[in-house]
Formats: sequence, C-alpha cells, structure tokens
Amino acid sequence: MLTIEALEVCYGVIPAIKDMSIQVNEGEIVTLIGANGAGKTTTLKTISGLVKPANGRVFFNNVDITGKPAHEIVALGLLHAPEGRGVFANLTVMENLMLGAYLRKDKDKAKEEELSMVFERFPRLKERVKQMAGTLSGGEQQMLAIARSLMGKPKLLLLDEPSMGLAPILVKEIFKIIKDINEKYGTTILLVEQNAHLALKVAHRGYVLETGEIVAEGKGSDLLNDPEIRKAYLGY
Repeated sequence: MLTIEALEVCYGVIPAIKDMSIQVNEGEIVTLIGANGAGKTTTLKTISGLVKPANGRVFFNNVDITGKPAHEIVALGLLHAPEGRGVFANLTVMENLMLGAYLRKDKDKAKEEELSMVFERFPRLKERVKQMAGTLSGGEQQMLAIARSLMGKPKLLLLDEPSMGLAPILVKEIFKIIKDINEKYGTTILLVEQNAHLALKVAHRGYVLETGEIVAEGKGSDLLNDPEIRKAYLGY
C-alpha cells in the first residue's frame, strides 16, 4: 500500500531523513520507533505532503505522491492524525468530526456510517458532540484527533505520538482502540510512537529509526524481544 524509496529530507543543509526505504502492506499496523529527533515525525509529514523531500519517492497504492499537496493526498485516502492533537479548539466536537469528512463526496453517508463507527469506538465523544473541542481533556482531544481522521474513511492512517501526554490508563485505552480499528475495520496504520513497548506489542512489523536512518526492522514481536532494541528503546 505504501512504499518509500531512498527518501531524503533536509531542513536547510541539515539532513533529517537519509536514504530511507520502508513498506507498509494493506491491513498491517507498522510502527516507526526511535529516540526524540530521530526523524519520525518528519517521515510522516513527508508522506502526507506537509514536507517536501530532497530526494526519493513515495508511492501510495502505486500512485507516486512525492511532493503532492496535502489535500490531494488526503483525497486519495491517506490521512494523518498529527502530533499534538491539533483539534480546532473553537469548534464543537461535531464540527471537528465533520471537517474530517470535508473532501468526501458522500458526506451524508459519512455522517451516518462513520459517525456511528466513531461513536461506538469513542463513546465519550458522543456525550460531548456540542462541546467546544478546546474544553476537552487531553485524552478526549486525542480521541477526537483520531476520530476526525477516521471520518475521512482512510485506507491508510498515519498516527503521530497518540499517547503523548496521556495518563497511563488512557494510553492503554488509546492502544486498544488502535488495535480494534485495524482488526475490526481493516484500516492500515503507520504508527509513530515514543512508547516503543506498546507500539511493538500492537504492530505487525516495525522499523527502528536512528538519526534519520533505518537501523533495524522486523516483526513487532521480534523487535520487542531483541536484547539490543530492549536495552536502547525499552529500558530493560
């Protein structure tokens, strides 16, 4: 579904991504782990059209999307729930959700089918549909950011640090929802996550990113049990 070939991204003269090649197959959860500053968020921004690469290609369902504008990439079914939640604070929960379906031609269908699915997965949002998004708790805002992306009926969902700043009990809930979205609805997910243990636990496969370069890859379970990965990224 997603193929990245020899990707290079620079900020000025400073390389952020160096010769990256990764692949995400349909129906998978693939995670990208690494320390702060490794280039994880830059990778997702490049895929979704928010950052233009210096070299390399990005293909989504065999379509070359390298350097395409973000709105064109969204229209293809590739959606990005960014780091830091990014909800529209001065709009209601419902207004935020419907913005997720903005580019869909079947908005009425989205309002029925996707809203039903979103409220089933995130019952707290259903209780707060008329509430301003800026008044939600951090956990609720994260749920809203993911739910808003799901309203676009993504073929591939990019999730950037969904557990950031959340209490441990909410982190477990978010990861349960991520796994459920993949298993029940077949949504393919590329997950960037600081909590490497939980990310590798839910992922089918993973890549380890270090200062802009892929240094390891494999099944989530294999990386989770690799002594070097455990020592460097899992703290045990």
